[in-house]
Amino acid sequence: MIRVLIADDHQLLLEGISQALDLLPDITVVGAASDGKELVSKAKELAPDVLVIDQEMPKLTGLGALQKLRDAPPAVVVTMHADEAHRAKAEAAGAVGFLSKSAPLPTLAAAVRAAAAGEVFVDTVGGNVMLDDYQEAVLDPGAAALTARERELLALLTRGISSTEELADHLYISQKTVKNHLASIYEKLAISDRAQAAVEAIRLGLGKR
Repeated sequence: MIRVLIADDHQLLLEGISQALDLLPDITVVGAASDGKELVSKAKELAPDVLVIDQEMPKLTGLGALQKLRDAPPAVVVTMHADEAHRAKAEAAGAVGFLSKSAPLPTLAAAVRAAAAGEVFVDTVGGNVMLDDYQEAVLDPGAAALTARERELLALLTRGISSTEELADHLYISQKTVKNHLASIYEKLAISDRAQAAVEAIRLGLGKR
């Protein structure tokens, strides 16, 4: 199990990434920080295996926090500015992973796995160094058992299409069939509602790229 500490000053993004990563069977989120100073404090307190940090944060930047931590765990920088210049700054601060905030969850999970294994993982605009061995999502048996139609339905949920009528129209099936598919998905993924199903869809990389 890879223990992760996440830092980002955008609360909704912080909560979303934390919840999505924590659902993966090989990753657990042990804490979250909303600024660089809190990141330093929680990293010392929680001793995570990997840091996932925003490059720009108040009080102290993510890179500034990384430089302040002695014997810092491997860090993955997630930023709005995924270009070579920002990558160079991240590497100089000691980060081993670097990717855009627009990257899908499987890519972020791959970066976390690579960092935990002592590997470098980079996904930038204009250049990529990505490790396929870490790219595939780790699936529990229930997720692996999803049918093609159930995966289609999950992908629609990530696009904000959530009512039974809308799902039926998009898939050209009856509303009763939609409800049957949802019941099957809930059972296989051990969840209870459509919001949780949407999070699972993101985890599985079924969202709109």
